[in-house]
Amino acid sequence: MPVVRPSEALVHEMHSARFISYATPRTGSKELCAWRGEIPPGTKAPAHTVSREEILHVLDGELLVTLDERTTRVTVGDTLIINPGATLTVENPGDRTAVTWVTTSIGLEAELADGTRIAPPWAR
Repeated sequence: MPVVRPSEALVHEMHSARFISYATPRTGSKELCAWRGEIPPGTKAPAHTVSREEILHVLDGELLVTLDERTTRVTVGDTLIINPGATLTVENPGDRTAVTWVTTSIGLEAELADGTRIAPPWAR
């Protein structure tokens, strides 16, 4: 039974946020990946379009999420379903770090507004 301990998780930083990936092919997952996101106050990630479905659950704090030009505040206990092809912007307007748990399928890519494609290391 694969168990990934916090000390074995892979840590990545991008756009002032921290991503701690637990479930990846490197840790034994065959189809899904999952990570904890830590988004500091004042952080605003650039708009990006995702290639695969993502499920984002807020564990602590709050976020302003713009999904296909519709902005919604998500707080502790809320779960956001992001469909493939959706364009997403995440912002932390609060005064403390927001913490999320995200799950998607292996191979997720994101495309920025300028056409740059990113294959985040925590999603492969």
